[in-house]
Amino acid sequence: MQRTGIANLPLHGGKAPRWLFDRMVKLAGGILVFMVEELGPADTLARFSDPFWFQSFGCVLGFDWHSSGVTTTTCGAVKEALRGRPDIGLFAAGGKGAASRRTPAEIESQAERIGLGEAPRLVQASRMSAKVDNNAVQDGYQIYHHFFMFTSTGDWIVVQQGMNDSTGYARRYHWLSKDLRTFIEEPHAAICSDQRGITMDLVAAKSLETREVLGQLSAEKPEIITGELKRLKTLRLPPRHELFIRDLHPASISKVLLKTYERQPEDFEVLLGMPGVGGKTLRALALIAELVHGTSVSWEDPARYSFAHGGKDGHPYPVDRENYDLSIEYLEKAVRATPTSRGEKTEALRRLAKYHAS
Repeated sequence: MQRTGIANLPLHGGKAPRWLFDRMVKLAGGILVFMVEELGPADTLARFSDPFWFQSFGCVLGFDWHSSGVTTTTCGAVKEALRGRPDIGLFAAGGKGAASRRTPAEIESQAERIGLGEAPRLVQASRMSAKVDNNAVQDGYQIYHHFFMFTSTGDWIVVQQGMNDSTGYARRYHWLSKDLRTFIEEPHAAICSDQRGITMDLVAAKSLETREVLGQLSAEKPEIITGELKRLKTLRLPPRHELFIRDLHPASISKVLLKTYERQPEDFEVLLGMPGVGGKTLRALALIAELVHGTSVSWEDPARYSFAHGGKDGHPYPVDRENYDLSIEYLEKAVRATPTSRGEKTEALRRLAKYHAS
């Protein structure tokens, strides 16, 4: 498994007009059919794990490329285009808000329909990707959109988006099942973000020792952990620790700690996957691990590339020009091959050219 990218976007509360969404669905379906015929389902699926390709695709479909709405609307159009089309070989589940909570049931029903016996594994992948980005990477964004797509052979991607009300930005996370290794260490291949900040990244390689200690700490009696947390809150701590400990209250996490004590999770991955274990519990345990036991925690935002183009002037990130040009070129080819009208093709290509020049 790879988490292949993150992109930050200004929050956008609007909704695509019905006429635009219907056109997006039609164009998305045409492009997907062309791609599957040329690349096959697995390689087509993999394109959705590339934040830049995804953004370009959303632009082609017709949504405002620099707002967070491109994520929810593009995923919605793709899901609608795939509905009732098992011949394409791609299957979609989830969405925004309440739709995201229906992801497991939608995965199970579609997997059963096509005779794929891997529904439990796919549901677990959906659940763990959300747990990692909501709780293990504490960057200030809460997931509100979760989109899961898979093939008849069990390959999958996740495109999910989190919201940060205080900054006015959304952050998009991309996951890819190819080369599945682990959910809990460096799962990403590329992360794109214009907004960076202090992040407690528990899936960074630097946090390995802390992850190992977290499993042990979670198996301790709750009063031992809450006692340590109370003591830490009385100390003068470095600014970043003060920021992350401020909203932690021992009494509020003691019930969760009782569950982990009873369960005795053998490692961090089991702990992370436990129902009820959220960001605050993990943060409390990680702060105790670092400040009391001396383990290392990564405080670096895992973003490595700027949103969309990769940063035209090379600051703070270099442009991935080859990937950029190939994505544009391929989408131009796909649009020309779709069975839509000449006018719609011209408009789609114009939007792509405008995005390319932005």
